[in-house]
Amino acid sequence: MALFKKFVGALVIATAFIASPVWAQQTIISAGSVILDADSEPTGPVTLIVRDGVIERIVPLGEMIAAAEGDIVIDLSDKTILPGLIDLHTHLSGDPSGEFWRGATTPPEYFTLIGAKNARVTALAGFTTVRDLGSRTDQVTQMLRRATAEGLVQGPRIITSARTISIIGGHGDTNGFVEHVNDALDSGFTCTGPVECASKVRLASQYGADLIKITATGGVLSQQGRGLEAHFSDAEMSAIVDTAESLGLKVAAHAHGARGIEAAARAGVHTIEHGTYIDDAAARAMNEAGTTLVPTLMAFEGIRQNLGTGFYTPVVEEKIRAVSEVAGTIVERARANGVRVAFGTDAGVFPHGQNAGEFRLMVRGGMTNREALASATTVAAEIVGMEDSIGRIAPGFSADIIAVDGNPLDDVTVLEQVDWVMVRGRVIE
Repeated sequence: MALFKKFVGALVIATAFIASPVWAQQTIISAGSVILDADSEPTGPVTLIVRDGVIERIVPLGEMIAAAEGDIVIDLSDKTILPGLIDLHTHLSGDPSGEFWRGATTPPEYFTLIGAKNARVTALAGFTTVRDLGSRTDQVTQMLRRATAEGLVQGPRIITSARTISIIGGHGDTNGFVEHVNDALDSGFTCTGPVECASKVRLASQYGADLIKITATGGVLSQQGRGLEAHFSDAEMSAIVDTAESLGLKVAAHAHGARGIEAAARAGVHTIEHGTYIDDAAARAMNEAGTTLVPTLMAFEGIRQNLGTGFYTPVVEEKIRAVSEVAGTIVERARANGVRVAFGTDAGVFPHGQNAGEFRLMVRGGMTNREALASATTVAAEIVGMEDSIGRIAPGFSADIIAVDGNPLDDVTVLEQVDWVMVRGRVIE
């Protein structure tokens, strides 16, 4: 009976979240201190007024706020509040697995449920906006994007590339099955030649992608074992970027090998994801193109923990061992060459909800606490073109707010334990 009552109570809360327009009410938040952005120091006690999902006012200590009937009052007087965090590289519809064959046995509806579960877990971890760079099925993240925006599902704001564009037989394509199974699982987003690759960009746009994701080089977790260097030709990558730009879309490029990084940057991609073997020439090309690195250090950490356990196939294990030798110095090498670094984790390769572990690894790579926080707030907001609405606590900005104990500017690891989250004015229960 107690378990039944607990279930009913949870159902009532969930139903209230879906049905009640709490985000349209005035919410009064009392905070012990606020960090307005990564360039600011904690202010001391303040009150925030949130209305219609937007921060309306920031009221200093001493100014009285009268709560009207129907107002929501939230007491965070023992917490530090700061802008919601942004993860530029996630895969919400996937969980860690070495069982590549599950792609042939799992229907898309199940991946949708996985995505809904992971959206809530991600938001509870303090990440109020994510880029999802490669979903398991054609429409799962587009529908999840809509569901979280409408309040049907608790989760972050989602910016999605939907499916990944890759070469035939390369990372991002279906590999490891017999021919007729590979053909049946083909998502239709592989290409050969500039014309065909440009058409896949248009197809992604038609399917509702917010940006384009390509696998510019080989990858670690796919079953193809042909190295980690460039996959697309220069002409193919240029056609992808040019077509994306004509549609108002930016391009994120999965890239491990140095020459693949260099080629993708020359083509004009907006971000390099991973950047494992970045060297002086690759960094120079990135700087000339204004390309930002998203190092996904937590992904390397996660896959390394499963080495030697039988979790991955032998071909994947060999690639993991190779990248593990250099992954720890990615940020150090990039920063030594003046490359801008932004926050992204590759969550889904490791368990969702552990995203904030990336901060600790970024600091270990030489970033300050403040630089690491900026990488997941103001810098990341600029990457997604939303620097005027997220990444800061300011009047007119979206009410994407988190609360923690302590000061992340002194110790960024406090962000690994987030106590309270609001996304677009909705409290995540």
